[in-house]
Amino acid sequence: MASADGGAYSYSLTVFSPSGKLVQIEHALAVVAGGTTSLGIKASNGIVIATEKKTSSILIDDSMLDKVSVICPNIGIVYSGMGPDSRVLISKARKCAQAYWKMHGEYPPTRVLVQEVATIMQQATQSGGVRPYGVSLLIAGWDINRGQSLYQVDPSGSFWAWKASAIGKNMVNAKTFLEKRYNDDISLEDAIHTALLTLKEGFEGQMTEKTIEIGVVTIPTPEELELGKADAATGRPKPTFRKLTEEEVRDYLAL
Repeated sequence: MASADGGAYSYSLTVFSPSGKLVQIEHALAVVAGGTTSLGIKASNGIVIATEKKTSSILIDDSMLDKVSVICPNIGIVYSGMGPDSRVLISKARKCAQAYWKMHGEYPPTRVLVQEVATIMQQATQSGGVRPYGVSLLIAGWDINRGQSLYQVDPSGSFWAWKASAIGKNMVNAKTFLEKRYNDDISLEDAIHTALLTLKEGFEGQMTEKTIEIGVVTIPTPEELELGKADAATGRPKPTFRKLTEEEVRDYLAL
């Protein structure tokens, strides 16, 4: 677009091409497709999200790297794509969760948080001088209305609910593997084993507790629900999402 004085030109990266595509979103999806593989599986009694955690050098302190993140006691996120972009979105998601808590006295339902994050990502696709986020997210959570839910959010701001999904460089093969092994009655324990087998299909090198991260959503017991899932000591909700420790991951890999 020419300037009013006919001099310098400015160009918006958020316009549609003649074919109806937003090229920057396709570039963002290419970044996601080059990221490490992450996946999520919805079980009959919970959800598992898992990802590869690799470093480019043995000198990097991998204990400081987190790819599975806790947003609030009932919701967790795993990403594929650009780490810095995910860090920004995770920070915004946590602020949204805390704002919801402050207003309603409880943490947000999974779908509400997903919509907030998807809106943030969509806004970046139509703002001048801003590129889309180069990351896709798998968001897992539990709430009293919908139970356990697994969502995928892409750079365009589109989101879908899944029974099982994969993102990252090996997502096509991973989804094919999941389609063959998934069933609606799968238990959380079986889902964790299936997640590890799926990651192993395209894994380069040795899978260890240092190179895999796993998060799980569990369903509160009836007693916890009657108590409003409140912890007697803190009065805050008991977590339904947590990251597995390295020791727990090692035990699953040994089975």
